[in-house]
Amino acid sequence: MFVGKYNNSIDGKNRLIVPARFREELRGRCIIAKALDKCLTIYTMEEWEKFVEKLDGLPTSNPAGRKVKRHFFSSAAECDIDKQGRLTIPQELKEYAGITKELITVGSNRVIEVWSKENWDAELDPQTGELLDASEAAEGLEIYGF
Repeated sequence: MFVGKYNNSIDGKNRLIVPARFREELRGRCIIAKALDKCLTIYTMEEWEKFVEKLDGLPTSNPAGRKVKRHFFSSAAECDIDKQGRLTIPQELKEYAGITKELITVGSNRVIEVWSKENWDAELDPQTGELLDASEAAEGLEIYGF
């Protein structure tokens, strides 16, 4: 399980140092792809396979299903994690997420999210600095049994 938030940066070769707590579970290899938000998602190889199975279930006769498949498959890149715990973010993905130098790496249970610092900060409430208003979010989750 991936949890926690880490401030980080990329170097001149587009390499991100994967937080030490995440490296063991990635086992040296992962998939990085566009997320639906303006961030990137890092999947273990096992989680990527599970995600692919779900995508395969989308009907090709549905235009929205085809677009979602294209969004994820066209952006996905297999990455190796080097001995220093770094992975290279492809230029196209770096541009999509708006990553210039500073970034935020967030554990999100089965995946890791990589945000530009600017995009992450834009998600925060300007008055509280919190990611979300917990009571407002809870109201929206009632339909899921929370």
